[in-house]
Amino acid sequence: MTDRWGQFFIIQGAKSEPMEKLQQNADSLRDKNRLRWACRRGMLELDVLFMPFVEEAYDDLNAEQQKAFRRLLTCDDPDLFAWFMGHQQCEDAELKGMVDYILSRVKV
Repeated sequence: MTDRWGQFFIIQGAKSEPMEKLQQNADSLRDKNRLRWACRRGMLELDVLFMPFVEEAYDDLNAEQQKAFRRLLTCDDPDLFAWFMGHQQCEDAELKGMVDYILSRVKV
């Protein structure tokens, strides 16, 4: 339904599938934008790894892998740098698996 200015609005209590789908898409886009922001790190080396991964591969991950990636983003930059550069091994198996997966996708 539209108002007198031609803008769409939802009647309270009425739900339509197209509007729900639009809301889901908007929520998904908002989540993706937050994820992009979280990928902006203090080290260029990490930005170069994370940003393309989010754009090219994140949507293809299953829910558990996405959760692991989001958890990886909560780690400190020096730890991430050491893991990705091979200076240290990540002791958390789930995070180590995500690090290895991201590194396997890097195009050199």
